[in-house]
Amino acid sequence: MRHFATILTACMAASGVVASSWFPGTKSVYNKWHETELERWLSDHDIPYPTPADRKDLELLVEKNWNDQVVEPYKSWDTAQLNSYLQAKGKEARVEAGETKDSLVSQVKANWYETEDNAHQAWASVKEWILDTWTESQLKAFCDKHGIPVPQPRHRDTLLQKARSGYETAAKKVGETAAYPGNWLYASWSESDLKAWLDTHGFPAPQPSTRDKLIASVRRNSRIAYLRAQGEVASASASAQAAYATLTDMIIDAWGESQLKDFCDKNGIPVPQGTRANELRALIRKHRAQILGDTAGAKASSAFGAATSNARNQHAKATDSASLAAQDAFNHAMGTWSESRLKAYLDARGVPVPQRSNVDELRALVRKHSHKASTGWTAWTFDDFSRENLKQYLAKHGNAAAKAAAKKKGATRDELVSAAQSAYSSASTAGGANYASATSYLATATSAARKDAFDTWSHTDLKAYLDSYGIPVPQGSKLEQLKALARKQSTYFKYGTSSPGETIFAKLGETAREGWNWVANQLNLGSEAAQKEVAEAEAAAKAKAKEAREEL
Repeated sequence: MRHFATILTACMAASGVVASSWFPGTKSVYNKWHETELERWLSDHDIPYPTPADRKDLELLVEKNWNDQVVEPYKSWDTAQLNSYLQAKGKEARVEAGETKDSLVSQVKANWYETEDNAHQAWASVKEWILDTWTESQLKAFCDKHGIPVPQPRHRDTLLQKARSGYETAAKKVGETAAYPGNWLYASWSESDLKAWLDTHGFPAPQPSTRDKLIASVRRNSRIAYLRAQGEVASASASAQAAYATLTDMIIDAWGESQLKDFCDKNGIPVPQGTRANELRALIRKHRAQILGDTAGAKASSAFGAATSNARNQHAKATDSASLAAQDAFNHAMGTWSESRLKAYLDARGVPVPQRSNVDELRALVRKHSHKASTGWTAWTFDDFSRENLKQYLAKHGNAAAKAAAKKKGATRDELVSAAQSAYSSASTAGGANYASATSYLATATSAARKDAFDTWSHTDLKAYLDSYGIPVPQGSKLEQLKALARKQSTYFKYGTSSPGETIFAKLGETAREGWNWVANQLNLGSEAAQKEVAEAEAAAKAKAKEAREEL
């Protein structure tokens, strides 16, 4: 028997990942999915699968890719995304020589939102989180569409709870699956709703966009968006606890009646009418003890629940205004662009430019189309290609003149771009096999080229690129500063405000953080003033004591 136990233990250790699928709530979750859900999951994650395919083949494909897509999605991130994540978590990236990417991945793994078990379990009950990132109006529309009764007044918390409870019934009524939901879940969303969700949560909209692709992107990224929001709530909760911890008895005693009432109002502490100052102090102390876990039951108080509820409300306001933040940031950036770059922005989107337009008119036109990302493949696809990428394209798909330009010794990057644009325009006009071959090459090469865009560029090429925007390069600028500046302009040029990208995402992050900081500010209300009053009172008392001693 002991021998058998040893063998069993060894087998479990050797099987590793496979063993984990024996237990409920782990990888076996997708074994219960409908065949269409397996296909949908693979399609959402751009994983090719044979058609027709039997269920076993689909399950094996999902199993093969599950870890990289669900448990450790950050493994496919570039260094900029990994760094951004660590900074958002308040961690300083430690990069060791020779293992930059691996080191960052290891640090992200150590600070990831959830454990492997939690990741598996989450997909066993999608309804518990997939609706959490929806706006109040989207939850209302969902409940109305599926006949889910919601009592008045229709607050967000109530809407969310009712939408969750009616989720599976709604799926059955429309004859759809609910474990990995289809497009039915977003039937009440417009295309602009889908794009706005992606913008708000920092995910690039697929290009070219279709409704199906937008829904797939929202569905695929919903878990990370939910985890990010939960992380922010946890951060706000920690700030709230820290703020309450500063409420010493001395500070509470130093507050006047109006400050005590103000604190209670701001933090959802119910105050009966006619409560006196000393009773208010006792009330605040009681809630402080409950929040900090100093009571026998160590339960979170209703005041803290109100505080975190306020945090979520403020987060909703912050995310609602995120698109405005993105618009402001974009307007500021393109306000410095040259006339030729403004025209290029419009040309990349197929927007006709009226003849004799002045710079102000061009800027107004760009603002009008700021939500429009550049569509499909155009001559402007080559805008951020490196010299090496351009030469590879010209060598494979250029005409004789283009190939000669690629081989020309000392050719500038601008000359290579012009040759690539000319070759592409010729292929586009001619159509047929040459054009199909060129677009097929771009489909595979563009994402790879953009992952490390500007990384290999020289100081001269970066300066010339920024010159095309009319961006002056400060004297003594370092190479990394120029790369960052180039990436910023390139992001705005490609996406406008339709996808946050690096720089717009940073702006959105600032906006969201302002919403979360609101909680700490509210909870700290009066404490700094009170501390100042206490310090002044102590100083005055010491001064009087000194004066008395001197008199004696």
